[in-house]
Amino acid sequence: MFCDECKKRPATVHVTKIVNGQKSEVNLCEECARAHHKEWSMAYDDNFPINKFLAGLLGFDTGKTASSVNLNLHAPGKCEHCGANYNQISQTGRLGCHQCYDRFQDKVEPLLRRVQGSNRHTGKVPKRSGGSIRLQREIQNLRARLQQHVSNEEFEQAARLRDQIRELEKGMAE
Repeated sequence: MFCDECKKRPATVHVTKIVNGQKSEVNLCEECARAHHKEWSMAYDDNFPINKFLAGLLGFDTGKTASSVNLNLHAPGKCEHCGANYNQISQTGRLGCHQCYDRFQDKVEPLLRRVQGSNRHTGKVPKRSGGSIRLQREIQNLRARLQQHVSNEEFEQAARLRDQIRELEKGMAE
């Protein structure tokens, strides 16, 4: 694919803009992309602090009322590993260490669900080369749904999912 502007060099920068629901895509070479860098960087605040964004989601900002500040005072204590407390985390938007995820799980988990739609990060799988990984994930999802149907005593739907899982597993073995 060649650059949409110069039509000479290969496009290595792909920009997708969605403005008022209108999606537009531009494919540019490095040189043409550099020429547009200033224009694009004006659309974003260079100093956009992601940690402040996360702090806002954690319920801390300077405009809070006294009652919401009191909620922070009742938050769980300190992380035994790094010593960070919830007030520090909610002010900075940064967890102190990997053990903070466990220590502040009841506060962090709803945030993760809100930001990424799940509390578990599974990453993206490339469409072209991730065939077996996608299949494994599909089987995992089907197994989770199967368990739900079994626990709800919906055995016909569970049997259909079981058969679907077997078919997928057979396809993986071949």
